[in-house]
Amino acid sequence: MTYTMMQVCRELDMTYQTLKFYCNEGLVPNVKRSSSNRRIFDDRNLKWIRDLTCLKRCGLSIQEMKEYLDLCLQGPATIPARKEMLAKKQEALRASIKELEDSVAYIDWKQNFYDDVLAGRRPYTSNLIPVNGAAATAQEHTVTGCSS
Repeated sequence: MTYTMMQVCRELDMTYQTLKFYCNEGLVPNVKRSSSNRRIFDDRNLKWIRDLTCLKRCGLSIQEMKEYLDLCLQGPATIPARKEMLAKKQEALRASIKELEDSVAYIDWKQNFYDDVLAGRRPYTSNLIPVNGAAATAQEHTVTGCSS
């Protein structure tokens, strides 16, 4: 089965400009042309373009995707290099996830602090606003290096 650029875009929920950019950057190898010189894609192209979308979501730059593609085109001998490349990206993603989880934990704690203040279960203290003419003692809990 073959697909036009627009069919690929609909199938993969991708903009025409993105697909054209990927093609022009050489990220979609082995694309055939119709008799009217329009790009036509097969199922293998679709699977690869789906992989490109995933690699982009994983944070690979265009240059990194080109390097990954070059490794893939060299065959199974480059699998260790591909695994290493993906492992580095995976480590960076895990660090980003941890940072996001810490940020969510801080906001959760802060929301609970404000709920307690609003409900009268805890006095409001601030590191920013003096209370009774004197700086307040930092009584707020610190979550992952964040306070106030």
